[in-house]
Amino acid sequence: MVGAVIGDIVGSRFEFKNNKSKEFLLFTEQNKFTDDSLLTIAIANAFNISKTDFSDLEKNTINSIQTLARKYNNLGYGFSFYNWVFSSDPKPYNSFANGGSMRVSSVAYAAKNLEEVKKLTKIVTEITHNHIEAIKGATCVAEVIYLARTGKKIKEIKEYVEKNYYELNFTLDEIRPTYLFDLSTKNTVPVALEAFFESNSFEDAIRNAISVGGDSDTIAAITGSISEAYYKVPEDIREKALSYLPKELLDILVEFENKYE
Repeated sequence: MVGAVIGDIVGSRFEFKNNKSKEFLLFTEQNKFTDDSLLTIAIANAFNISKTDFSDLEKNTINSIQTLARKYNNLGYGFSFYNWVFSSDPKPYNSFANGGSMRVSSVAYAAKNLEEVKKLTKIVTEITHNHIEAIKGATCVAEVIYLARTGKKIKEIKEYVEKNYYELNFTLDEIRPTYLFDLSTKNTVPVALEAFFESNSFEDAIRNAISVGGDSDTIAAITGSISEAYYKVPEDIREKALSYLPKELLDILVEFENKYE
């Protein structure tokens, strides 16, 4: 799960000023955590406090997201999500944006098998993003993380994605010159996946994700969440990234890792 946070923080300074290259400093004074990290950690918190059968997961996810997002309310939330956060009766709003996919990584560690990955992903995603494309993208990301952390090789994972979710008939070099900012799930998740599939290390995957441009923090968060499960995170990168988090959020993340990882 920390891979999503790292990708978000590294990508934060490139979201509206893309860097179409793999050459850049990972961390500077301009880096920060955004809504991608906050919501990833909020869902992890829901797992921390939920029953073992996850019967209260939906309620806990709503409460956890609302509580933390209300406290950290200046992280660049979309208009519809912002209204949901402050609603006394929050309802899903049929979003097909990429927000469901970037926050879902904890599911892949809490779930015991792929069927449970599907079930839990649907619960934590459709409270806001109940559009079929958003649920599809989030489920794909969570399943890929699960496959990566349970020993599948890149070739096997890519074959699984292309069989069940997306046809990845492009390379990063092919789309990099023309790829633009896009919040839709269907135009974000495949790019983040390809950044992982073309990588040879955790850091290389993050650099791939940034280099394509677009919604940099979210693409890198998704790629980072997958790459952590496959490669593991270098300790120096982890330590530096987590220094950007307030203690409250760091404590939630560590509690989740101790419980599930």
